[in-house]
Amino acid sequence: MLTTLNCLSLLGAASFATALFVADPPASSFAGATTSAVYPPLGASYAAEASYFPPASVVGFPGPTPTGDEPEAIATAPAISQMESVYPLTDPLPAGAETPGFEVIKYWGNLSPWYSVPAGAQGLPNASPQIPSGCSINQVHLLHRHGARYPTSGSGPATFATKLHNASVSYGFNASGPLAFLATWEYKLGAEILTPFGREQMYDLGVGFRVKYGQLLKGFTQLPVFRTTSEDRMLNSALNFAAGFFGAQTFQQDYYQSIIIESSGYNNTLAPYNACPVDNGPVGSIATTYENAWIATYLTPAWTRLAPYVPGLDLTVSDIYSMQQLCAYETVALGFSDFCGLFTQEEWEGYEYSNDISFWYNNGPGNPTSAAMGLGWVSEVVARLTQTRTTEPFAETNVTLNSNPVTFPLNQPIYVDATHDTIISAILTTMNMTSFVRTGPLPTDHIPYDRSYIVSQISPFGSNLVGQVLSCPASNISTHIRWILNDAVLPLTGIQGCPDDPNGLCELSTFISAYKQRIAEVDYDYDCYANYTVPVPDTIVTGQYPAALRNGTK
Repeated sequence: MLTTLNCLSLLGAASFATALFVADPPASSFAGATTSAVYPPLGASYAAEASYFPPASVVGFPGPTPTGDEPEAIATAPAISQMESVYPLTDPLPAGAETPGFEVIKYWGNLSPWYSVPAGAQGLPNASPQIPSGCSINQVHLLHRHGARYPTSGSGPATFATKLHNASVSYGFNASGPLAFLATWEYKLGAEILTPFGREQMYDLGVGFRVKYGQLLKGFTQLPVFRTTSEDRMLNSALNFAAGFFGAQTFQQDYYQSIIIESSGYNNTLAPYNACPVDNGPVGSIATTYENAWIATYLTPAWTRLAPYVPGLDLTVSDIYSMQQLCAYETVALGFSDFCGLFTQEEWEGYEYSNDISFWYNNGPGNPTSAAMGLGWVSEVVARLTQTRTTEPFAETNVTLNSNPVTFPLNQPIYVDATHDTIISAILTTMNMTSFVRTGPLPTDHIPYDRSYIVSQISPFGSNLVGQVLSCPASNISTHIRWILNDAVLPLTGIQGCPDDPNGLCELSTFISAYKQRIAEVDYDYDCYANYTVPVPDTIVTGQYPAALRNGTK
């Protein structure tokens, strides 16, 4: 959690501003107050008059209903359809000048809506998600993040709103200039659950996946099993995806939804942090110091510029950071935010980098629990590829579910798992996708040129990691595999034996053998249960505690 950052050396400027703007009208008594709406209306009951509105199955008269063939645009289209739309959100503009092509909404780190990442982002500029010429697809594995949501309970945006409201009812404050809207601003965000735009993201992801991979449904001999966790936003993401993939009227009868409990005491590869005690302690939040150092560096100028416009309010750099978060959260929840235009392009670039630092050191290559956190899901991928069932406890796998062929089938042409942003980041580390660590650990005093680790391209809202199991040349026998993250094909050169292939292809047998070895080399018990501290500076790039240090820390 972000700690409070004050810039004491600049308080003189704020004091001067207090006198300068003292004539401004005071803020309203409801400034910063939390508002919410409840739907359906209280007292309204669908059951009360449902008999007047019979379902389509009772009404009848559906008209012609012949179905067509399944689409396979991932193989038949000449190019990939790019995800570029954020409809119905208003694309915000930064304060001041901006570089042509700059889009604020792509600089919100894990709070950005997912978009098609440029083909060369990870070093394969000529690769396309479209099936390579001469190949055919036999199976697909989808791991996706939930859609856009409200802030985490008790996080910075809600804390800032409380501070603002307490000031308005206790001693008052004035707001003018670019912050004049704070005088009547109300906090309209809930917590944790999907926003309407988040539901749209998941529905659209489902539609898009059906258009790309629908032909694979012909390979099913029984209904598919898709997986998610029990958290509200996770379940609703899975249901909206399924509604888009199968169709709104029939989706609940077209597949089985496995809902894995997400809570302490339950193993769950889609929410593995509950099974890793070290990750729930200080080691799991080592990024705080690094992130705060960077925030103080890039946001102090914004604090200097904005603090004079709210005399009477003890504005801190942490508050300014919360305002940047509010821009993102309000936009994906309400469609627009007045906070967005407060910050320059450089400050939005700084905000994005703060998220990169947070994920690198907390959930990515720089945290010694990351490889362990993704170990369970990676082992499940190998189980599916080899059709070999795991029946013994391993990492975060749920043996009760995974040992049962009904709840964990091994012969599906399509697999769909819903998870969290931090878990996608960890899983990529477990998979040893080394292109993300090309430029090394992230410094806290500047943004590295051409850095390889950018969270808005890794774990945004709706992020999707796709594994394509292919036959090259085309046949019914699978020979190759490759992985695609948010439409960018990933090089597999970090995987032992996989070649530097322009299409990101690796022979399936080589991939399986390398991942069996990778699974064996990740010391889950040590990284999740041992008593150790992370070296300072943290130069870890493998997501594992350095083997050379283990003897001295047991």
